[in-house]
Amino acid sequence: MLVEVVMPKMGESIQEGKILRWMKKPGDKIEKDESILEISTDKVDSEIPSPAAGVMTKIVVAEGETVDVGTVIALIETDAATAQVDTTASSSPTKGTSESHDAAPAASSEVLSIAVPARQKNGDRFYSPLVKTIAKKEGIALEELGQISGSGLNGRVTKQDVLNYLRTRVVRPHVTVGADFTLVRADLKELQKKYSAPLYELRQMDNVQRKMAEHMVKSVHTSPHVQAISECDVSRIVDFRVKNAERFEKQEGFKLTYTPFFVDATIRALKQFPLVNSSLEGDVIVIKKFINFGIAVAAPNGLIVPVIKNAEEKNFLGLARAINDLAVRTRNKKLSPDDIHGGTFTITNYGIFGNIIGIPIINQPQVAILGVGAIKKRPVVLTDDAGNDSIAIRSMVYLTLSFDHRILDGAIGGQFISAIVENLEHFDFSRTF
Repeated sequence: MLVEVVMPKMGESIQEGKILRWMKKPGDKIEKDESILEISTDKVDSEIPSPAAGVMTKIVVAEGETVDVGTVIALIETDAATAQVDTTASSSPTKGTSESHDAAPAASSEVLSIAVPARQKNGDRFYSPLVKTIAKKEGIALEELGQISGSGLNGRVTKQDVLNYLRTRVVRPHVTVGADFTLVRADLKELQKKYSAPLYELRQMDNVQRKMAEHMVKSVHTSPHVQAISECDVSRIVDFRVKNAERFEKQEGFKLTYTPFFVDATIRALKQFPLVNSSLEGDVIVIKKFINFGIAVAAPNGLIVPVIKNAEEKNFLGLARAINDLAVRTRNKKLSPDDIHGGTFTITNYGIFGNIIGIPIINQPQVAILGVGAIKKRPVVLTDDAGNDSIAIRSMVYLTLSFDHRILDGAIGGQFISAIVENLEHFDFSRTF
């Protein structure tokens, strides 16, 4: 029996996906749930498991192509004895497939359903999802798209028509910000003429990098950013970690980092100042009664912010386990779009690279983000209860809070970061493990 492999719906807001790499080729045997391809959405890159065991008989959509959710992208024969391998689309897809995806090649009309493209009308013209996707990425407005001559059936504009148009199109600035804050894709061939090797190396942004860049531009445009910076004495936490690191790793199977201490302290401050755990809808402030805590993780292809859902319900050990799980799955590209969706507050630790102070950009639609610098030993003036001063070597860290001044004023911002400092400097280690 033939089983269709379709572009999966990786989250409620995900409408399309790009095939980055096929891990299997026609003729390969496949186990159920074995990873067969890697896709990229506007949220995250993910490896997709096989829906059935059998033999890959046909790859319908080639690497580099973007198609709508639900589009048939490959066929698997579950009865190996009757498998008929078709390699025509594995390396160079058919004209109909590569140009428009209006109809997926059918090995059996009873098995392979035709993917009907969503269509957009401009006068009497219709555009396939692939053409619309390319147009969006290249910054081609609907009016401009209507000026392209179509070579397809009934004058339909195909992928190749758009690509041919882009080759002769006037090169626009490298970064253009429009109403949707998208980056205009530059003409790489033209830039290679301008910046030739070996003096220059050009790298096209991948999908995740592009979306992150667009998200940051949108954030700066949307929110008036204000920053508050505090220093914090984390000597007690550093000493605790040194004394308990080996026992913790034997018990849990992963290293004890400083991150769960900062997350725990911040969650307690968010409970004290719930306005920081909110978002803005027009002129309405939406205060969240739950805390979905985002943690920025340096992934191979850029920064990703996976989310601990309902973090306020977890104790210290639960937070440490969740943080480690998200970090491991981020670096191994095992996250789903839902893992990075719905955050209400974010922390970013640029201190792991040795930076002592940073100014982070708010992760929209959140209203604040906490930046953590590197922990450094330095001389500090201490004052005892009697008012006597002394100098001691302490482990210190700078914390930066970037917050949306439309909602949070300086008083709330200052009080919130001070509460985090207080929670860290007087951390209750009896709650750890």
